Amino acid sequence: MATEVADPYEEPEYYFRFGATLRIVGDISDLDAITAELGVRPTHSHRRGEKRRPSSLYGDEHDMWSYSAPVPEDRPLQVHLESLWRVVAPHAEYLKRLKERLTVDVFCSYRSNCGTAGFEVDHKSLVIFTELEVPFGISVTL
Repeated sequence: MATEVADPYEEPEYYFRFGATLRIVGDISDLDAITAELGVRPTHSHRRGEKRRPSSLYGDEHDMWSYSAPVPEDRPLQVHLESLWRVVAPHAEYLKRLKERLTVDVFCSYRSNCGTAGFEVDHKSLVIFTELEVPFGISVTL
């Protein structure tokens, strides 16, 4: 049986994956109140002390409620941000009030197997950061 040798000059099949998630973290007395106010179910939530996996040694430090834009990962980051903003925009003042006692942010992720790639985000898609008064940051994983 012959073994096929990979062509060292052949370009690999690159992938580019994005995500955008609204996160609310801290001592949250009522996770359901956030769900009711925003009108969407969280993509993820947990309570302080819960373990993410049975094998975890420690539980989470804080309560968390999060909602990820329902957009396929292969779509550009701006599509994720625009989808998230459509849900969040009517509740911007509520979220800014929550910031007085909780951490509210927008977690953006970018994963790729290409170490030399970049991407752009249209300036209109960044409104979520200015309106919520939170920094624009991206978690990059190669």
